[in-house]
Amino acid sequence: MPYSVGVLVGSLSSTSINRKLAEALQKLAPEDLVLEEIPIKDLPLYSQDYDQTFPPVARDFKARIEASDALIFVTPEYNRSVPGALKNAIDWASRPWGSNSFAKKPSAVTGASPGNISTAVAQQHLRSILSFVNSPELASPEAYIHFTPDLIDDDGNVTNESTAEFLRGWLESFAVFVSRVTSALGDGQHERRG
Repeated sequence: MPYSVGVLVGSLSSTSINRKLAEALQKLAPEDLVLEEIPIKDLPLYSQDYDQTFPPVARDFKARIEASDALIFVTPEYNRSVPGALKNAIDWASRPWGSNSFAKKPSAVTGASPGNISTAVAQQHLRSILSFVNSPELASPEAYIHFTPDLIDDDGNVTNESTAEFLRGWLESFAVFVSRVTSALGDGQHERRG
């Protein structure tokens, strides 16, 4: 049975290069990973005032996180950190205290940027947040994507074969990681794969 992987795109922009990267990952994923975006754009700003009565959009968001076997975060870098919208989404899914939807959920982090260091600093900040919410993370290989104008076409195909090959390998490594984490945590729904 394939693993269900929720994809969180950190950008709210309709022309986001990171959303293009997320769409490309769906096409490149191995058969044992089924990727589907979990949108974050409709979440209000988190406040502890909501902890007793979560709004429906936040309850639905948490339910989709919990229904996923694993998560991939595709984030831009804003001011050398993660976008506020992505941090807000993580706050919603990890609250109220004692109902952290990320706990023991395998995750991986990537991102695209036109800059040469891509999203390296944002990814490090995100890894720190994910560690706190107890989400085991794929540490290696890391995936920092230098985005050029024609890297991904309008149909979500990666046009540079070496980049496509790298991303396929990264996704295959993530599939093995998800299998190992779920096996270690006693998930009986999936066979061990590697």
